[in-house]
Amino acid sequence: MATVSRYKAWKHRIYEILEVPPLGDGIALAVDRAIVLLIVVNVVAVVLETVPDYRARYGDLFLAVEIWTVVIFAAEYLLRVWISDEHVPLKRYGRIGARLRYVFTPWAIIDLLSVAPTLVGFAFGVYDVNVLVVFRLLRFLKLARYSAGMSSLVNAVASERRALFASGVIMAGLVITAASLMHWFEGAIQPDRFGSIPLAMYWAVTTLTTVGYGDMVPVTPAGRALAGVVMLFGFCMFALPVGIIATAFAREIHSRDFVVTWSMVARVPLFSELSASEIADVMRLLRAQTVEAGTIVTAAGEPAHSMYFIAAGTVEIDLPREKLRLGEGQFFGEIAVLRKARRSADVIALTHCRLLVLDAEDLQYLMQKKSDVAAHIRAVARERVAREAVTPRGDIALEEIDDGRASPDDWI
Repeated sequence: MATVSRYKAWKHRIYEILEVPPLGDGIALAVDRAIVLLIVVNVVAVVLETVPDYRARYGDLFLAVEIWTVVIFAAEYLLRVWISDEHVPLKRYGRIGARLRYVFTPWAIIDLLSVAPTLVGFAFGVYDVNVLVVFRLLRFLKLARYSAGMSSLVNAVASERRALFASGVIMAGLVITAASLMHWFEGAIQPDRFGSIPLAMYWAVTTLTTVGYGDMVPVTPAGRALAGVVMLFGFCMFALPVGIIATAFAREIHSRDFVVTWSMVARVPLFSELSASEIADVMRLLRAQTVEAGTIVTAAGEPAHSMYFIAAGTVEIDLPREKLRLGEGQFFGEIAVLRKARRSADVIALTHCRLLVLDAEDLQYLMQKKSDVAAHIRAVARERVAREAVTPRGDIALEEIDDGRASPDDWI
């Protein structure tokens, strides 16, 4: 029984590391960064290997990189298949059913294609760089799994697939229409270039995209007039999908930041039991602040006017008896939001940090506006000040009310 429990615990731990890393998990972060570094090194090696001089001189090194890459990526793929039944949407299919469904997901297919061609090539003694290079470069797509920006771009394209399809249909219609008209105007004069609609479609594509290689040029007045109109249409219509993707990408980034900020605010004990609309009110009061590594965010002895949420980066709280490190999603100084006390410790940014700041005046305004929010926050503050000096997340609490010389009722 104990063996089964350990097996399940290890399996779930691997699932956390590879799929849903807990906030601030150092091992998961190290694994992600190692895989990203391996992808970058491999793509650089694949590109350089196509240079004959480099291949002749560093062929053994390129081969070693390829072997280790295939071994690591194959192990990663097998582990992901093994833990696929830990995914909540797949659990109901059982272990075998979950794994069968997982291997047909886009990410699993990319993972498989990043190693399968090389394995097949090694198995049959075929290792021609010109044959395998395209498949090996598919490993670059794996970066999307580890890059929030690339994931957001993929989600943006997926969310606007109908609009993009519609714009693609419009552009295809323009290409066919322009090619048909140019075939009509120029087909008899330049049969080798515009003698058929398929031949003219090449000209239509290069003209609509404003590339214009110049190898196919209309010579009749009607053909030249048509070319000018097609160019103008190209400026308008080919900008359409770019605008769709840009708008969707901006919306995706905003949504992601909203979710991250929401989760951080909702985890703060002062706000954890607020309703969705009340948390949204708190979020509207937040302002962004960026600090570089080594910057003192707050200094001991200075008046405390704000609390801070860590959107990205790491800070260190230099308390009299210990030093606490806080990372992404954590917070500090929430009691100071309610009472403008003196800071009891320095808070120093260990890395480049993005902070969300909530000023005491803004929260007081919210409390005055919503009496139920004020009552809840006061109750939580009394409880926390009564029982904690420093919370597990590193909030400076009891020190910030002068070591208990003022009771909560005096300042709330």
